[in-house]
Amino acid sequence: MWKIILLSAIQSLFLSGGQVFLKLAMQRTDKLSLTWAFLRSLVANLYLLASGLCMIAGTILWLYILRRFDFSVAYPITSISYIFGMLAAILVFHEAVPTTRWIGVMLIMGGVALAAR
Repeated sequence: MWKIILLSAIQSLFLSGGQVFLKLAMQRTDKLSLTWAFLRSLVANLYLLASGLCMIAGTILWLYILRRFDFSVAYPITSISYIFGMLAAILVFHEAVPTTRWIGVMLIMGGVALAAR
């Protein structure tokens, strides 16, 4: 059981990291448009590259998880990404996260613990 939890935590960390890098990339781009200048700015955006690499790594790990474990156990455990997202909101984006959101995430994690049994 610990193996799937560890693998799912790493996979969720990759996917959450990909979303964080994607937000950082979008914060550093001009207004969305279908121009060559905008497309060139995307290609030169290292945060966008990091996002893609994280997403690819997370997807490859997810394929391994799906092959080795029951879907009914593996999928709920990916909710660990909510914790990573909340931590990124605080540490990277300096957002204030209210207690009610933390309570919601803890309730979800309680459901994950039940589903993983």
